[in-house]
Amino acid sequence: MTSWLFPPKTREVQFDEKWSYVAKKEKHCDRANRADDACGDCWDPVALDAESRLVLSVVPGRQSAGHTLLLVEDVAARTGGEPLDLFTSDENPASAWALLEVSGEWLQPERQGSRGRQPQPVKVPPEELVYATVHKTRENNRVVKVEARVVYGSVEAVQAALEQSSVSDSVNTV
Repeated sequence: MTSWLFPPKTREVQFDEKWSYVAKKEKHCDRANRADDACGDCWDPVALDAESRLVLSVVPGRQSAGHTLLLVEDVAARTGGEPLDLFTSDENPASAWALLEVSGEWLQPERQGSRGRQPQPVKVPPEELVYATVHKTRENNRVVKVEARVVYGSVEAVQAALEQSSVSDSVNTV
């Protein structure tokens, strides 16, 4: 450990959630009861540097797209906004949306024909953004199959990032 440079050069980030509960589990909470407002499940989004296992960021609170966006913004700020080699997560759709919000680029689509309004600009992922998810197939509450799905980038870019990684040989999360 004494030979490590600190802080480490982050190249690969894994997004996941840390689950816990306050007082009682969500299924036992009555949301109509004001006393249960501070109780229930907490899914704290967390980002880890895959190679050093350094916790880059944690956003405590309930599971929401807003908390995931805060997490991705914090990771971008802590890594200097540089494009990283690989982002991975489970299939939380908020992760893909947050990555696009933080690192996406605005693109003005071409006008179709000569009549009508100009199309609205859209956010598109930059070419260097590489993001893959872990898809778990379950049967009878057991995971029977795990496969990787590329969301942003290409399969070749994911493979290249995995070959450069010192710890990952497949797409995975914490």
